[in-house]
Amino acid sequence: MSELRLLIVDDEPGIREGMRRSLHEYELIVEEVEETFCLTLDTAASGEEALEKLALSPCDLILLDNKLPGIQGLDLLMRLQEEFPETVVVMVTAYASIEAAVSATKRGAFDFIAKPFTPKELRETVDKAVRHLVLKRHAQKLTQEKRRARFDLISVVSHELKAPLSALEGTLYLLEEPERLDAKAYAHNVERSLRRVEEMRKLIDDLLDLTRIESGQRKRKIERVDLCKVLVASVDTIREESTRRKILLRIRCCEDTSLVEADPGEMEIVFNNLLGNAVKYNRDEGEIDIDIDLSDGLLLLRVSDTGIGMTKEEMAGLFKEFSRIRNEKTRDIRGSGLGLAIVKKIVGLYGGNIEVQSEPDAGTVFTVRMPMTRCEKECVDAEAGNPDVSAGR
Repeated sequence: MSELRLLIVDDEPGIREGMRRSLHEYELIVEEVEETFCLTLDTAASGEEALEKLALSPCDLILLDNKLPGIQGLDLLMRLQEEFPETVVVMVTAYASIEAAVSATKRGAFDFIAKPFTPKELRETVDKAVRHLVLKRHAQKLTQEKRRARFDLISVVSHELKAPLSALEGTLYLLEEPERLDAKAYAHNVERSLRRVEEMRKLIDDLLDLTRIESGQRKRKIERVDLCKVLVASVDTIREESTRRKILLRIRCCEDTSLVEADPGEMEIVFNNLLGNAVKYNRDEGEIDIDIDLSDGLLLLRVSDTGIGMTKEEMAGLFKEFSRIRNEKTRDIRGSGLGLAIVKKIVGLYGGNIEVQSEPDAGTVFTVRMPMTRCEKECVDAEAGNPDVSAGR
């Protein structure tokens, strides 16, 4: 339960005490923020006393009488607007001075209540003021978080783009004087530049995927999808590197997973990221096992590798945006740090979850579980002629 401090400013002791009793043990649940609020009450008999107390401890809300000895209510309101602009003020006035109350609201008071009033009327007025204050602060907090998130995003993207841009720039300066390079060095620098461009394109694509998913602007197309075919297509994207590094891939795609209701683009993103990581973080001549099964409406995808593995500390932030494991083993491994965050969000769209098990130098296993509807039984062979891919049924 959160506390809000309310100051009652009135020169009549009976009124002060009556309002204090009416608001004693006050509680209000603000459903929009799912939080309960109570009041810490204090009183002041004049505007001068109120300012003294506010100087020591600012208030969240003030019930301010219009007619006061010394500094008047409207004059005090103007000072409060200057010195404590975040404080919500409710004016208390007599029926005879209703025009003054209206004037006060025009000058910044949130609301007013006319004497005489019942405890119920007072609580209803305070309810509105508390709700207004809480929702205003919540909106400000969301705005600040949005600005902070935007700043963090721009900072990270700028940092991630600097390295490939610098490398590309350096290579282009060398290529300006081709006579300084032999054919082999020239080809190497061109290849290096193309690789850097591909890294930047991957970062941009990942950012677009992430923002479209989070904003809900990515149009989902749920249809019959052959997961075996999607998996084979994803294997093709890693075939060149896995063959070069002599990494063996074993696929087991059960018959029941052939046709399911899903978005083919989303399934491709999930497979591409998990298989791409399994190759990138694997050792040369390592192994990768990919298993897909469907049982009782639950799709089970497991991707295991024999790679460098991770510590518990490294796994803790694995699915956060721009999270990348940085150590001596990963120093030369490139990536946007967005892939697994995207996978987690996609899996979440299906009401599923993703887990990871890993040990340093002992490999990693990613397990995805997603509720999924099967269409019919039909199976597609996973290119049995490929030397580094085997399909089991």
